[in-house]
Amino acid sequence: MHKFITSIVFSGCILMGCGVTAQVKPQHNLQFSELSKKWDEAVPLGNGMLGALIWEKAGRLRLSLDRADLWDERKAMDITKFNFKWVEEQVLKKNYQDVQKLGDWPYDNIPYPTKLPAAALEFDIAAFGKVISNELDIKTALNTVKFESGITFRSYIHASQPQGFFSFENVSSAQLISSMAPKLSVHNYSNGKKAENDNSHAGEGLQKLGYIQGQVVSSPNSIRYKQPTYDGRYYEVLVSWKEFPGNKLIGSWTISNNQPAVLPALITTAKEPTQWDSHVKWWSEFWSKSSVSLPDAVIEKQYYLELYKLGCVSRKGTPAITLQAVWTADNGSLPPWKGDFHNDLNTQLSYWPAYTGNHLDEAATFTDWLWKIKAKNHEYTKAYFGVEGLNVPGVVTLNGDPMGGWIQYSLSPTVSAWCAQHFYWQWKYSLDADFLKNRAYVYIHDAATYLENITRLKDGVRSLPLSSSPEYNDNSIDAWFLKWSNFDLSLAKFLFNAAAEVAEASGKPGETKHWQEILSQLPDYEVNETGFTIAPGQNLNESHRHFSQYMAIYPLALLDVNKPQDKTVIENSLKRIEEKGTRAWCGYSFSWMASMYARAYQADNAVKQLSIFATNFCSPNSFHLNGDQKGGQYSGFTYRPFTLEGNFAFAQGVHELLLQSRSGYVEVFPAVPDSWNNVSFNTLRAEGGFVISGTKENGNFKTIKIKAERKGLLKIKIPFSDFALSDAMKKYQVRDGIVEIEMNGQEQITILNKKR
Repeated sequence: MHKFITSIVFSGCILMGCGVTAQVKPQHNLQFSELSKKWDEAVPLGNGMLGALIWEKAGRLRLSLDRADLWDERKAMDITKFNFKWVEEQVLKKNYQDVQKLGDWPYDNIPYPTKLPAAALEFDIAAFGKVISNELDIKTALNTVKFESGITFRSYIHASQPQGFFSFENVSSAQLISSMAPKLSVHNYSNGKKAENDNSHAGEGLQKLGYIQGQVVSSPNSIRYKQPTYDGRYYEVLVSWKEFPGNKLIGSWTISNNQPAVLPALITTAKEPTQWDSHVKWWSEFWSKSSVSLPDAVIEKQYYLELYKLGCVSRKGTPAITLQAVWTADNGSLPPWKGDFHNDLNTQLSYWPAYTGNHLDEAATFTDWLWKIKAKNHEYTKAYFGVEGLNVPGVVTLNGDPMGGWIQYSLSPTVSAWCAQHFYWQWKYSLDADFLKNRAYVYIHDAATYLENITRLKDGVRSLPLSSSPEYNDNSIDAWFLKWSNFDLSLAKFLFNAAAEVAEASGKPGETKHWQEILSQLPDYEVNETGFTIAPGQNLNESHRHFSQYMAIYPLALLDVNKPQDKTVIENSLKRIEEKGTRAWCGYSFSWMASMYARAYQADNAVKQLSIFATNFCSPNSFHLNGDQKGGQYSGFTYRPFTLEGNFAFAQGVHELLLQSRSGYVEVFPAVPDSWNNVSFNTLRAEGGFVISGTKENGNFKTIKIKAERKGLLKIKIPFSDFALSDAMKKYQVRDGIVEIEMNGQEQITILNKKR
């Protein structure tokens, strides 16, 4: 088969982590003394396209198998029956039931379009004895389960090949191993058996999709399952295994989409070429991109588990991260919220840590997917909004079709502005000239063109026909505002400013002037003594899960706490949030709040949010379950729908403590608690193509190391004033506490604290 099996079975070298030099440590692993009895607490494996959850169901070891592009994309909502102008007319006439019937009724009442689960592998472990250890080594993405009988199970999914692997070793007899052949558990598409109720906000049973039940064809050493879906489409699951001398069972599996599944032949000797080394090499390179060292063990472990999940769900050539990515619910039902792409928060937050975390390849899966569906989104923009340019549905299928739902958000007029931020970030963090020319400039220009076209200019002020603020007032007519919400306004300000910047960088001064003029036509933010309001005349009057009105604080970073006027708005806004409490928050709210506190230099408050998230809103396997899993200690939501955005926003919350890119400069250790005497980070990334490391030891900041990937001016704010450069001949100047250094491409310097 592959070296994974030969190495761990015959040499044992891989079990010692040979060749892996990442900072991730054994204490960051998932370690249990049993197999989980719930799918959303299972051990997760993935490679961006394939995924598996390893747990126990009805006394059997179960691998829930998934593939990222398994979708039913039949259309439920008919976008030709209504448009944005018509919705505006109905809102003005106070006739919203007709809008709901066309816009969100299909999402709630028709099971498709939806993400699909694949199947599950099961093994009879009744004779194995009690589980004594169940560990996921996140350094190599290898799960090992040991039983008291001495039998050991191992599994992994190859980092870059469409194949998963499993093995059993130390089996006591050939007779026992012959009974260990895997069984394939397929999902129920054919009858009305009631789906499981596991408080996961699952949808209807899969049988509602109306598929013909697939066929399972077994042979002595393989299983093939072909499941028809819709319009002649299908997917296949193929499993193959082989017994080896020494009472070992070795097998592999794959899933194909609309084509026959194929697996390479199993290995026959330990000396044949293997893919384990390439798998370990990929993960070694992934972990080498950056690292952090924190004095808080809970936050540090959660951080590394978030990065592990990022590595599992994001890979070049694979779909963008959906709500559950490659871990679709294995409970007989449609996944929560159909497992779709939610662009009113979820997809965006999922990529936050990839930029500062120096994982630009992983970040590119989002912009690659957005670029792939761009042509279809242009069609949608013309059909629904009636103008040229580019907008993106807020709730969308794999191929870019709008799905509907609460249309204030699922068909929001500013979705492409938030999506455009990721093209902007991909450029700003890399300064890749080709990406600027061929992707960032084009996407941002088209999005800005659309927003210019959809807004209206009167008396020199530009307005939006209808505005909203996710998810304030949910799906009622009151969720629409006739003046700018701060959510939409912040996105518009960001987008036109970004359009001016990419135009200038592209040598288009006329366009730069045009976008700056459009930007000047936008009104000021709506603020009062409560900070940012929801919209004119609408304060934040209750606890609310989505911090949409605070976009200008984070992630758009249009305000800087170092400016007195901005500082007042930021601090009043945070005070208002605190006054209204957290009872209506979900887990991602705490993750997001950590970054906002960090932007305000409120380090202790930021760390508290991270701690609450990690201890109250995550499953034992680190999955974000939205609700408070300690019975409502911090939130009135106590359900457990698994979605990923809270996990990845947590990782960015950690980054924001350590390194921030803000208002044209970089700040090192901006929000580290005074009690954190020893903290460091290695090769995090800042805007401008700078890769930075920093160290604080025994309460003192010591060194800041910077590598410039490209020539440019470094503006950096450091946490000490008496410093020296490692190159004494290097010139610099200090303006308003910010050190300015002209850097050459690939140049490296160290800033030393003289008082350390």
